[in-house]
Amino acid sequence: MEKPFNRILVIKMRFHGDMLLTTPVISTLKRNYPDASIDMLLYKDTMPILSENPEIHALYGVSNKGASLKEKIQNFLSLVKQLRKNNYDLIVNLTDQHIVALLVRCLAAKVKISQDYAHRQSSFWKKSFTHLAPFAGEHAVERNLSTLLPLGITDFCRDTTMSYAPEHWHHMRSALDKLGVGEHYVVIQPTARQLFKCWDNDKFSQVIDALQSRGYQVVLTSGPGADDLACVEEIANGCKQKPITGLAGKTRFPELGALIDHAALFIGVDSAPGHIAAAVKTPIICLFGATDHVFWRPWSDNFIQFWAGNYQPMPTRRELDRNEKYLSVIPAEDVIAATEKMLPQTWSAPAVGVSS
Repeated sequence: MEKPFNRILVIKMRFHGDMLLTTPVISTLKRNYPDASIDMLLYKDTMPILSENPEIHALYGVSNKGASLKEKIQNFLSLVKQLRKNNYDLIVNLTDQHIVALLVRCLAAKVKISQDYAHRQSSFWKKSFTHLAPFAGEHAVERNLSTLLPLGITDFCRDTTMSYAPEHWHHMRSALDKLGVGEHYVVIQPTARQLFKCWDNDKFSQVIDALQSRGYQVVLTSGPGADDLACVEEIANGCKQKPITGLAGKTRFPELGALIDHAALFIGVDSAPGHIAAAVKTPIICLFGATDHVFWRPWSDNFIQFWAGNYQPMPTRRELDRNEKYLSVIPAEDVIAATEKMLPQTWSAPAVGVSS
């Protein structure tokens, strides 16, 4: 491209974990165009996970769950009006929703790049962008970065970023002190948006018992929903000594990032907190079922991954039963052995803390 860009808009409308996997694109753009203001268009629900990222100038939210058609139309028109005022000279699209093509056509950026989606080959879609970048790479991070190839960039940032402010950790450390949690703690998030990504509660209880017998306190986290909290409570009640449940459903994303950052280990299923752990470089044990365990694995060099497909065949995406726990074939003793590999040291058992 003939000159640096001054105003850049990156578009990604997916779930929380997906948003962290776009941060290498933000960092790469900032590295190559340090004076540019980089904005992001994303779902309103996912804005908190990127709210503290210092490389993002502004976040613009698209109405998603719970919004009526009228509200979505009003939101779209308002966004177009706001985004036009910003006079973008570069748009980078990382999402395949139809509405994006219409929105991009309403903006006057000179360069508009999108990933070249096989299922988006209509003339309307393709002519909405100045460049279509072919997919490259096995992982979501690599695929996202491949979108920048039309810019001629050779200096890529490959690390994901989970940002939080010092006060977020101070708040978490104060909460941990009140719950009787010392320095040697493990964070486990057993819940996911969908049941087919979940492991058995009694197996999580066995892993927690093994960790706590070695002096590691376990902090259980989850979303605020009733099902998530019920899952956490059932796991805790199945343990010989209840782990810490007082933070479950009560941490905002920057606080969760701080909590996981200071943990000795993170254990979880295929969900956003695993990507948070990778971004803050906390060791990870992750469990995957009938999902693409290569494309969606934590973007980390310090993790052990269990894939249910190594124990029995997994269904294709078309055959997937979203109400089946495919991870059930993964034995608790295998995960316990992994914790001993990731945490070879045993600590003196701490005094029993409170759990709520």
